[in-house]
Amino acid sequence: MNDVPEPHTGWTFVTNHARVLAAIADNHHARIRDIAAHCRLTERAVQKIIADLEGDGYLSHTREGRANTYRIEPGKILRHPAEAGLTVTSLLSLLVQDEADRTLLPDAHRRDGMA
Repeated sequence: MNDVPEPHTGWTFVTNHARVLAAIADNHHARIRDIAAHCRLTERAVQKIIADLEGDGYLSHTREGRANTYRIEPGKILRHPAEAGLTVTSLLSLLVQDEADRTLLPDAHRRDGMA
């Protein structure tokens, strides 16, 4: 029940905060357990990240019975000076794709020459 995800070794391009935000953007009703499994993080780490995002105004939640519904602030500006002027929406547009896009991108519909 409290399975700890297999750790990832090495570096990645995307932070855990961005991963959690993208998982929530994909499903505003996701449970912390599901977000943790999707992002390969512990539930406690996800709770901390959600608290960080809420504390800085990127995310809020409402309680509905025993479940949370999350609301992302799409116009909020990203924190790092290198991303000055970029919004949460611009970040999520890179990270969240609908199922149709996921099936199209890998092969035939790529025009950028990348494999």
